[in-house]
Amino acid sequence: MRWGRAYFAVQFAAGAAWWIAVAASPWVRETTLGSLDPVAVAVLDIPLFVIASAAAAWGSKTAAIVATGWTSLVAAALAVYATITTEAGWGVLIMAASAAGSVLALSMVLLGRIPSEWLIRGPLAFRSATIRTTPAAHVTATLVQIVVFWGAFLIAIPFLVKLFEDRWAVDATFPWVALPVGIALLAAASALGLWAASVMSTRGQGTPLPFAMANHLVIAGPYSWVRNPMAVAGIVQGVGIGLILSSWLVIVYAILGSLLWNYAIRPHEERDLEERFGDAFRRYQMAVACWIPRVPSRWPFNREGVQESQ
Repeated sequence: MRWGRAYFAVQFAAGAAWWIAVAASPWVRETTLGSLDPVAVAVLDIPLFVIASAAAAWGSKTAAIVATGWTSLVAAALAVYATITTEAGWGVLIMAASAAGSVLALSMVLLGRIPSEWLIRGPLAFRSATIRTTPAAHVTATLVQIVVFWGAFLIAIPFLVKLFEDRWAVDATFPWVALPVGIALLAAASALGLWAASVMSTRGQGTPLPFAMANHLVIAGPYSWVRNPMAVAGIVQGVGIGLILSSWLVIVYAILGSLLWNYAIRPHEERDLEERFGDAFRRYQMAVACWIPRVPSRWPFNREGVQESQ
């Protein structure tokens, strides 16, 4: 709860400073509000955003709910306004970031923590894949998942982000070298992702996705160098696509995705792996790094690179 209240205190100070800047600087006003009447906006925003954030920092749960609801509403309304008019794009990004922070802070105020386990419920809950008759069946299922997820997260969403980035006039100019570097990163990361998926599906009798997890602990191939090669590949792919599209927002999208996975998903995944594979996973966790590929200092596994579940 303390961290949630601290966030609302920072949001109060930032909101107050922003309104002072709006009053003092035409550039800030036009960049963040476009042609909107600042007085009309201030009539609602100052009490529901600035003052409510201050009250939330003081300890009012009701004020925290009000500030979060209002911030989310303003972020959505500004997004529609900016998309129609091509104005106030930076205001959209600021309020979107504020809305996300408010939601997390509200969770800490109301629950005392961020309920990251909500992200892995229902169809996204961890479960082992159905053991199929042949390794080819697992490979086929993995390839279908790759087409769907790469199509959504590496093609559809980045192009949509780039579309809004241009529409909201928050784009940036990239040097010419960004394109070849982006292509090289995308190619290398895609090769890593395909290699990791192949090893997982053939040796683990499952897929890399949480809702169809491998039935065996796989530590062969790229998994002998880094514990999460698919995640590493996905992040680098996102950065590569951002460079190819000359989109700083796509690069931010890739980085935020990595933070979400690392802090919200990975702890639950590793807890599940430890429950299923016990000491074998704990030894693997100690021997192989999570993010930075390296030669493991200790190697307590068999030559096949697979530890059967108990």
